Amino acid sequence: MKELIPYSLQEGLAQSGSYVLMLMEPISQRQIPIIVGSAEAQAILLAKQEVKTRRPMPHKLMSNILESFGLRLKKVVIDHVSEGIFYSTLHITDGFSEHTFDSRTTDAIALALHCDAPIMAEEKVIEETSVAADNDDASTPSLEELERELSKCEQREDYERAARIQEQIEKIRHRQ
Repeated sequence: MKELIPYSLQEGLAQSGSYVLMLMEPISQRQIPIIVGSAEAQAILLAKQEVKTRRPMPHKLMSNILESFGLRLKKVVIDHVSEGIFYSTLHITDGFSEHTFDSRTTDAIALALHCDAPIMAEEKVIEETSVAADNDDASTPSLEELERELSKCEQREDYERAARIQEQIEKIRHRQ
């Protein structure tokens, strides 16, 4: 299983109102494109940019509910893909036991962003759906994005993930 970082959300070309969410595995820089609708794109963008809204949006509300009951979203796992549809599970813990729940991948990603939870994918999903990273600077996570992600990992005391992201940061700094 590998961790993925959502780093790009762009308007889709094939269908009006669709967007392409790009997830990247930081070490190999393999990218997974996921087609999302406009509502899902907005939810992910609001979460990614940590936009404060006057009233909680659904994913922020769910994050608040989990927190108020002493629960934590441990991780999101994209566990398989079938006919172009990604399937994901939420891994929620109370500190003693862990429960999994089926989720739409876009909802799982938006919730993970609100909860600062890692987004993981099974290796077989990455192998089946990834595209090679183009070397365009706009298509790779910026140093600032990686540093923000590193800070979140350190706050959660997820040092293994932080080490992988730090390695990616060093690669970028060496290229500059």
